[in-house]
Amino acid sequence: MLKIIFLDRDGVVNLDNHYVHKKEDFLFINGVFKNLKKLNGIGYEIIIITNQSGIGRGYFNSSDFYKLNQWMLKKFKENDVNILDVFFCPHKPEDNCNCRKPKPGLFKIAAKKYDIDKYNSWMIGDKEDDITAANIFGIRNTVLVESGHNIDKSNSKSKYFLDSINQLYELVRTNNKLNQS
Repeated sequence: MLKIIFLDRDGVVNLDNHYVHKKEDFLFINGVFKNLKKLNGIGYEIIIITNQSGIGRGYFNSSDFYKLNQWMLKKFKENDVNILDVFFCPHKPEDNCNCRKPKPGLFKIAAKKYDIDKYNSWMIGDKEDDITAANIFGIRNTVLVESGHNIDKSNSKSKYFLDSINQLYELVRTNNKLNQS
């Protein structure tokens, strides 16, 4: 079974500049490569799951998304980070599809493709919808990162809160040690 670090994209991997679809607008969050490389090093696979309603809204098309995705994956590879897969929802919220977070459809698609150890996997997001989808799927190790915006911690179902992805490796490493004790 695979231990997975599920990551939302915009706001977690890169700065959320509203409907990012061009590489010149894609700014990686500081520390993302270093932290994800370390997580790969302790046995975690990384899957990005992302709502991309800009496609459904007509701001860009799936071809634009795929081009940016290939560029992003190349940058991860250049920094010795292995991204196992990327799953995305192209729908608008009002489409009421099963793949758009807060529904767990993207997790279910990933689970059909990979043998996922839910108990030892993590979801890192910047919105409560990310946490809700993970919880419905059965992932309890959840993290909300603030990444430039405030989070209502009192109304969140997230297990952990971090300022940014920079603190993720230490949290996961410490949690692994506690689980092995």
